[in-house]
Amino acid sequence: MKLLSRIFQFARPFRTNVPQYIIYTFLGIIFGLASFVLVIPLLEVIFDQLDEAELAVYRDLPPFEWSFTYPEKVFYHYFLAFTDNQDKLTSLLFVCGVLIVANFLGNLFKYLSMVMSATIRAKLVRNLRDTIYEKINRLDMGFFTNERKGDTISRITNDVQEVERSVMYAIHVVFKEPATIIIYFIILFLLQWELTILSLLILPVAGGIISSIAKRLKRAAVLNQESIGRILNVVEESLSGMRVIKAFTAGSHMLKKFKEEDRIYANINVSMAKKFELASPLSEFFGIVTISGILLIGGNLIFEGSMDGAQFIGYLIIFSQILTPAKEISKAISAIQKGNASAERIFAILDTEPKIRDIQGAVSVEGFNQSISFDDVSFSYDRNKLVLSEIGFNIKKGKTIALVGPSGGGKSTMADLIPRFYDPDAGEILLDGKNIKEIKVESLRKLMGIVTQESILFNDTVLNNIAFGMEHVDEQEVIKAAKIANAHEFIVKMEHGYHTQIGERGLKLSGGQRQRLSIARAVFKNPPILILDEATSALDSESEKLVQDALSNLMHNRTSIVIAHRLSTIQHADEILVIKDGRILERGSHDELLEVSGLYSKLIEMQTVG
Repeated sequence: MKLLSRIFQFARPFRTNVPQYIIYTFLGIIFGLASFVLVIPLLEVIFDQLDEAELAVYRDLPPFEWSFTYPEKVFYHYFLAFTDNQDKLTSLLFVCGVLIVANFLGNLFKYLSMVMSATIRAKLVRNLRDTIYEKINRLDMGFFTNERKGDTISRITNDVQEVERSVMYAIHVVFKEPATIIIYFIILFLLQWELTILSLLILPVAGGIISSIAKRLKRAAVLNQESIGRILNVVEESLSGMRVIKAFTAGSHMLKKFKEEDRIYANINVSMAKKFELASPLSEFFGIVTISGILLIGGNLIFEGSMDGAQFIGYLIIFSQILTPAKEISKAISAIQKGNASAERIFAILDTEPKIRDIQGAVSVEGFNQSISFDDVSFSYDRNKLVLSEIGFNIKKGKTIALVGPSGGGKSTMADLIPRFYDPDAGEILLDGKNIKEIKVESLRKLMGIVTQESILFNDTVLNNIAFGMEHVDEQEVIKAAKIANAHEFIVKMEHGYHTQIGERGLKLSGGQRQRLSIARAVFKNPPILILDEATSALDSESEKLVQDALSNLMHNRTSIVIAHRLSTIQHADEILVIKDGRILERGSHDELLEVSGLYSKLIEMQTVG
């Protein structure tokens, strides 16, 4: 229940919905009960089971009193007033009319309560899903390195859906079904307390057995949600890497992998179904056992003259209506256990504290004025193996620094530390002499434009991709940015120009076109600091020339950190750092490094020969 109480916090504010739900539910129960209670006077009058002395009591309108029998006395009074001078058929029509009206009102209020329940549930699920997505956006890059995308997607879809079902049942279990059972049992106690005590002895036994089954269901539910997460991960990998799968004819391999995960998921579902579906027949069986006991004892009471037939039939009819809410409670207990398993997975994300966040007293910065400095910076992803070791350098405003060296040396990691995608384990990074940890993360990143080797575009228009994250943009400014990035020419040739949809990840465009849109996005942001992570390495010669020209336009009068695979593109950098095994092995201009005849010279020679 602790998890459920946390879940229900997402339904706030719901001050107007809950009182309405309670009122509608209560009225639905009362009018629903009236439909069955009225059967007793109907049978008593039709079968002449009331003697003249009892009828004389009811012919006088009873004075008002706070008791459960007062409504019964009032009904008998008006019923007899109507039927005294009528035949039995007319009396029967009267009672049937009252039954129809009571049933109509009962179902009307039942419908209204269900609408209120759906409103509360929809509001809760919307707020919960919004909160999860917001939290995912605030988590640091380290979280996404360790978590499978498919599992994260499963939590925001399948787990939330399971919680929604759990909430639906919980709303009923907390108020509707218990209130129904309590009110019905009060009436049954008034009718025949001996029979009611019998039923109260049997029902808790059924509840205990069903509760035990539900606890085992929770463990299976955790495995179920983890399994669907793995399935979604395989699907996401397949869709993202379809080109590679087809190129390497690995379709059968991926199908085998998918089938294995799907088989595990199916087996878990069967196991869950065995437990979940057991609750309903068990509750029904115990209900029949109870009714059989009532028939036995009630029949004996009739034989002894302690109870008349009309009361007994009415008692059975009312008691039979308890079985439905009892069965719903047993199903709800199982559904809530499944929902708890999903809620635990959801709160595992919501309770995760991002490692990269604003410290107390962090300030905003309006611009970049002097330099960026690495001061003895060391970093590791898993605390066991250093990726960077005692890195130190300084880049002044308006200068370009290039990071080169063998793959896996730590170049991209250095670039990721500047916008605080990760924080160093030791040392500090300074922006205009201030540790970047003392600067608000959003303020810091607004100073930077990043262009990576992989062009990250979104399934939207060209214009919205260039102006990504901006609202109320001037289209002419977007066009201006596209021209600087050498993208305007191919954009205007597209079907709808700047309003053309480019497909998921921009797959309707070539690699060079996607990269120039990424550069246009950086140009439009107009940041003082640029981070270019091998922005041309995946392109053909023609596209590279266009992209390199666009990068030159972008880098003009900006501070740039360039990670280069093709060394010919960074020969005019103000300083080149040669990185190997997480350390700065050499540093200097292109000409200075050639004179040293070290690793840089070997890399230049290898690319020239190649």
